[in-house]
Amino acid sequence: MRITKEKKQENYERIITIASELFRERGFDGVAVAELMERAGLTHGGFYNHFRSKEELIAAATARGFGETAERYAGYDALAAIEAYISREHRDARGQGCSAAALSCEAARQPDETRSAFAAGIENLLSTFEGDMARDHASGAGSRALTISLLAQAVGAIVLSRACPDNSSLADEILDACRVNCRDAIENHARKQ
Repeated sequence: MRITKEKKQENYERIITIASELFRERGFDGVAVAELMERAGLTHGGFYNHFRSKEELIAAATARGFGETAERYAGYDALAAIEAYISREHRDARGQGCSAAALSCEAARQPDETRSAFAAGIENLLSTFEGDMARDHASGAGSRALTISLLAQAVGAIVLSRACPDNSSLADEILDACRVNCRDAIENHARKQ
């Protein structure tokens, strides 16, 4: 039975959506193609109607995850973005969280296709957060460097907090310290402008 172009596109989107969440939750190697396709309600063999390889899927799912994150924070002011990003809710929602926090260490060992998707995703996040900074009157000299630093600290805070047991005081202390430090950096930069 042939499927329509619309149905094929719908299946493609469903595969990427499920893969993006599972990869962020369990890592690239923690998700088998057969399991992914079963979750999508499709056959394992059908995977190759949509992707040449798992690496191609990883790149597409990575782009989707970064896109979701950029959409989530678009329109926030810089302080609200930091509050939401460096939070227990973000830390605990691995499958729905930022791809940078979930997969950066793994991405470093992936082919260029995946690393290029990561670079584009990181650049998109930086653009989103730079827009947030500009709305807070914290643009100008040094704002790109500050945005890079804030994103690196925010991602690092989530990564380190996730490495600790969920209910440990250290996990929350990491988030609290980094959130305060980022907030102070944004406010100091705004005062200098």
